[in-house]
Amino acid sequence: MDGTHFSLRTSSSFLLLLIFLHTSTAQICSAPTSVNIAENNEIGVVVATINLELGVTVDFTADGNPDNVFRFVGNMMEAAMVLDFEDKTVHVVTIICTETATASKLELPIVVTVDNLNDNAPVFEQNPYHATLNELSPSGTTVGRFAATDLDGGLLYYTLMPASSGFALKAQTNPDLLVVTPVDFDKVKSVQLTLTVQDSPLTAANRFITTTTIMVSIVDVDNRPPWFQPCSRYEVGGAVVCQSHGYTSRVVLNEQEAGVLPLDPGPLYAIDGDLGLDEEITYSFLGGDGGGLFQINPSTGNISMLKPVDVLGTISLTVLAAQSTNLFQSSSTSLSIRVQVKSLHPPQLQRTQYRGVVSAVGSMAMDPENKDLPLRFLATDQDYAATGGMNPHITYNVDGSSDFSIIDGYLFMTKDLPEGTLSLQVVAVDSTNEESDTAQLSVEVTSVIVPGGGFGAVDMAVLGASLGVLLFVCLVVIVVLAVRVRRGKAAWRKIAEASLFQSSLGQKGQKEGIQYTNEAFQKDEDEDGGSTGGGLAARGSPQYEEVLKPSVALNVLRDDSSEAGSDKTDNEKEVKPILTKERRLDEGYKSVWFKEDIDPDAKEEVVIIPDSREDDSEEEEEEEQEEEEKMKTPRVMFNDADLDSGLGVKMEDPGEDSEDDEELTVDL
Repeated sequence: MDGTHFSLRTSSSFLLLLIFLHTSTAQICSAPTSVNIAENNEIGVVVATINLELGVTVDFTADGNPDNVFRFVGNMMEAAMVLDFEDKTVHVVTIICTETATASKLELPIVVTVDNLNDNAPVFEQNPYHATLNELSPSGTTVGRFAATDLDGGLLYYTLMPASSGFALKAQTNPDLLVVTPVDFDKVKSVQLTLTVQDSPLTAANRFITTTTIMVSIVDVDNRPPWFQPCSRYEVGGAVVCQSHGYTSRVVLNEQEAGVLPLDPGPLYAIDGDLGLDEEITYSFLGGDGGGLFQINPSTGNISMLKPVDVLGTISLTVLAAQSTNLFQSSSTSLSIRVQVKSLHPPQLQRTQYRGVVSAVGSMAMDPENKDLPLRFLATDQDYAATGGMNPHITYNVDGSSDFSIIDGYLFMTKDLPEGTLSLQVVAVDSTNEESDTAQLSVEVTSVIVPGGGFGAVDMAVLGASLGVLLFVCLVVIVVLAVRVRRGKAAWRKIAEASLFQSSLGQKGQKEGIQYTNEAFQKDEDEDGGSTGGGLAARGSPQYEEVLKPSVALNVLRDDSSEAGSDKTDNEKEVKPILTKERRLDEGYKSVWFKEDIDPDAKEEVVIIPDSREDDSEEEEEEEQEEEEKMKTPRVMFNDADLDSGLGVKMEDPGEDSEDDEELTVDL
C-alpha cells in the first residue's frame, strides 16, 4: 500500500512539474496546431511559421518528422518533398523549442493535412467488358454494372453510345446497363457499346474522361419451332414465322416408285427455328401412317412407297416435324401426291428449227417463213390423241436467255437488245411428268427506223396534238364566219324585199297576194334565208316576178320637186320613202296615217290630218313603249283596193289571245 501511495504521489508530482515547466516556458515559442497543404505541392513551400522568442531555437524532435517530409529554414517549416493525397492524407510532426540561456525546452505537435486535388482520371477495371443477354429479354432487364473508380473520389458521370442501340444506363451517375428494346437473335447476334466516364459534371471544363467498350452477345433461346425448307419469312408483332408452301410429287397408277420419292420443290427437311440451338428434328405423318401407301424416315424425312396406288386422283398427307428433345416445339406442312396414268409419248415440237424477227421491247416476233404472221410454237402429244394431240399441260420457255418470254406459244422480247442474231433453244415441257422436247431457235433483232432525223413516237404524238388543236380553232372560226354571213344574207334579203314592197306601192295591177308583216323583219334567222313566210310573195313565184318587173331601185326615184309647173303626171313625180314614224312637212314626202273610217270611193291620195305633231308624237311614243313591253308586233296587210284610189292597210296583233285588235285602213 505504501508503495502504491508513493507511486501515485510521485506521478502526481511529476505531472504538476511538467505543467509548471510548460507554463513557465510557454512563452518561448508558439505554433499552429494544424495546417493544410495541397497535394502535388512544390518543394520548399512553407507549411507553417513558428513564432520564437529572442534566444529560442526550433527543430523537430528525434522522431517528430517521420520520413523527413518537412524541414526547418529558420522559423519556417517547409515541405521537403511533394505530397500526395492518395499516398497519405495526414502528417503529424513534433517540434521542440529550446531557450539557449536557460536550456528550457518546449515541444509542440503540429498536424499537417494534405488537401485532395483532381489529379487522377477515372479508371475502368476492364476494356473491353463482355456480357451475355438472352434474346427477347423484356425491357428493364439488367445486363450488368460497369463502374469506374477514381482515386480522387467524388461522383462520376457516365454516357452510353450509341443512344439508339436498344440499351440505356439506369442513371447518369449509375452505370447499370438496362435493356430498352428486346433483341431478336435472328436479327442481332451481338451489340457493341461505348461507355464514357468523367469525374466532373458534363459541362465542367477541367475534367478527366475515360472510355471502355462493352460487348453484349445475344444468346438464342428455344422459342421457335422447326421450319420446313424452303419457307417464306414473315414478321408478325415482332415475332418471326417461316411459312412452308408444302411439297408435291407424282406417281404412276398401279406402279410402285423405287427408292426415295422425288418431291417438288425439293427433299423434305426442316431446320430448328432457333438457329443458334439447331436441335435435332424428328419427322412423322400426322394422323396416320401415310394411308398405308407411303412411309417417312423419322430422321431424314425421306418418303418412299409401300405399295402401288390403284386409284387416280390426288393423295393429301400432312407431315409433322418436332424437336427430339422438346416435342412441344413442332410444325407441320402438306404433301400432295398426284396419281396419273403413265405417259407413253413425250411432247414433240412441230419443227426442229425456228426463226423469228423482232424489233422492239414487248413486240411479238414474226415468222419470216410465213410473212405477216407471228411466230408460234406448238408441240403435240400422242398421249392425247383424242384431242388431236393437244396437251393442255405443255408449257414453253426459252433456254439460254431471260430476255424473251413465250406467252400462249408466241414469242415476245422483254428487254431492249442491240441489233443482231441470237441462237437460242425453245423447250416444250409436259408439266405433269416433266417430259420435254427441244428445238433450235434463231432470233433476229432489228431496229425500227424513225424518219425525220430521229423523231420518236413521243415527238409525233406532240405534233399530232398540236395539229389537232389548230384544226379545232380553224373549225370554230369557220363556223362563226358562216353564221355571220348567213345573218348578213338574211338582212340583205329583207332590205331587198322592203325595196320591192316600196316600189310596188306606185304600180297598178298586181295587188293581190301582196302583203307585208313586221314579224318577218324581226326574225334574223329564217330557215330559208328570207322572210317570205309573212312578207312579200315567195321568191320565184309568179306574183314575185310580176312585182319585180315594174319595180325600181330606191336610189332612182321620181322627181316631184316642181308640182305646179311640171307637165308630168302624179305617177311620174319623185316618190320618197313612206311608212315613217313621224310626220314630215317637207315637200316631196307622202306619209301614211291610219284612220278608222275611210271612204272606199274617196279619190284623195292622201288624207290630210290636222297638224298636231307634238301631241301625236307623244301619244305615238307612249303607244310604242307599250307595244314594246308587250312584245307584240303589228302586221300590215295590203288589200285589193286600188293603189290610185287608196291603200287598204290592216293592223293586227299576231298574238292568238288578243281580242281588242283594231283594223285600220287608209287611202292613198
